[in-house]
Amino acid sequence: MERRSVVLLIVGVTAVSFSAVLVREADAPSLTIAFYRCAMASVVLVPLGLARHREEYVRLSKRQWQLALASGVVLSAHFATWISSLSFTTVAASAVLVQTLPLWVAAFGRFIGERPARRALLGMAIALAGTLVIAGGGFDGGSRALLGDLLALAGAVFAAIYVLLGRSLRQQLSLVTYSSIVYATSAVALAAVMVASGTAFVGYPAKTWLVFALITAGPQFLGHTTFNYLLGHVRASVVAVALLAEPVGATILAWAILGEAPGPATVVGGAIVLAGVYLAIAAETRAADVVAVE
Repeated sequence: MERRSVVLLIVGVTAVSFSAVLVREADAPSLTIAFYRCAMASVVLVPLGLARHREEYVRLSKRQWQLALASGVVLSAHFATWISSLSFTTVAASAVLVQTLPLWVAAFGRFIGERPARRALLGMAIALAGTLVIAGGGFDGGSRALLGDLLALAGAVFAAIYVLLGRSLRQQLSLVTYSSIVYATSAVALAAVMVASGTAFVGYPAKTWLVFALITAGPQFLGHTTFNYLLGHVRASVVAVALLAEPVGATILAWAILGEAPGPATVVGGAIVLAGVYLAIAAETRAADVVAVE
């Protein structure tokens, strides 16, 4: 893998690790947080896309439009379910469960012609074992926590579908064109749900608006947009497995900022996750090199 891709993976994972903490600090409904992180990103990317890639929008086929719009709707579902999970369960538990997405990427990847290498599957298994160790120290139990856990799992499924759609489309579309369509579609879908549910768009304190801006600049632009770029250059499974490191970063940040101190299970599990991430990415890189040579 190119050094630039490795650096971007690190930047992206670091950025999305701040997401859970910022959501907790926003003090706003989950749908509102999800809407503004997509809407604010769209305000930047749509004009940029129209200024630099107007012809590309026009050249998009009907199927490309359908896939891009579907990706936006799936992204909105991911944000709505995962952000909601943080109201019911711990940051560690939510971050761990939403990052089971490599399992779903592996399960659904065959639909776009990608199957993880055997050693990558071993790395995924090791990393997921680490997430289970973390989960053992992060779950509070009870029906409220169970609801949060199920929402985080749903967020993982939607995230996997989003990653796979992005991998398929990013090989055909520029980063700005793809991201602008996806973020704008996600914002529209979330706005529709907010209107239907009576969720307020305004009336929040200055701190909340600042957090909206930070979520957009960090997890959305440096995180999701960086991953959208990488999907045009590396396999979907590489991105998915790299994201398994997010629970480690999220847990450390939750400890430093929110006072949610990690226990021994989190420390041990984090080390196992990182070992699995390294093994899986190394295996996927070797597999890609073999295909390139052949």
